[in-house]
Amino acid sequence: MAISNDNNNDEHHESSPLLSKQVADQDLKEKPSGKKAKEAAAEVPAHPVVATGDGFGWTADGLPLVHRSVVGEPLGRSQWNSSLLSCLGRNDEFCSSDIEVCLLGSLVPCVLYGTNVERLGSDPGTFANHCLPYSVLYLIGNSFFGWNCLAPWFSYPTRTAIRRKFNLEGSCEALHRSCGCCGSCVEDELQREQCELTCDLATHVLCHPCAVCQEGREIRRRLHHPGFNAQPVFTMVPPGEQTMARGA
Repeated sequence: MAISNDNNNDEHHESSPLLSKQVADQDLKEKPSGKKAKEAAAEVPAHPVVATGDGFGWTADGLPLVHRSVVGEPLGRSQWNSSLLSCLGRNDEFCSSDIEVCLLGSLVPCVLYGTNVERLGSDPGTFANHCLPYSVLYLIGNSFFGWNCLAPWFSYPTRTAIRRKFNLEGSCEALHRSCGCCGSCVEDELQREQCELTCDLATHVLCHPCAVCQEGREIRRRLHHPGFNAQPVFTMVPPGEQTMARGA
């Protein structure tokens, strides 16, 4: 009799409408609604972001690679800190440095060019390797042709290196931004880079002192001189001779 009563109680609990209602409510709580499920699925990113590491670089085709960007995705370039014809620079904390750059570019452009390359390459030994060849070409151009027409062919790659290192816009992009011309060259990355190389050469040939001064102002605002990165040298001085006095 006891066994039959227990079976009857189990059947009563299983067939209880309150118990079935509680189980149904629990199932509804556990299962998210269709709208919430869609929102949760939307929060998951479809494609992971591929980072290229700290800083930025350039591919072989001239495409910029910047931190937290997709590989090969071109990004907008920034403008130069000063224009090409800003001979005296800007009225800021680099005002004295801009005046020095203007004097060096006007009187001894070979020194300014060597300093620019030295700062850009962060190698203290590159000054003489670039200043001396520039001086020879400068003297030959002024002696035989009456103006500095050979040194710009030697110095214009520095302008290209500065543009790529700091992701600066070139002359084609500046013209397209200001007056809307050169649109076909700006749209294609490879064609734009070839056009910018030609513009770099033309800028150095036609307006060489201003180009070297603009590059010097840009580099001094962005990079320190390599000599400032030298590690301090500590020397140990041995103590002086000590004598022990005999007690009285």
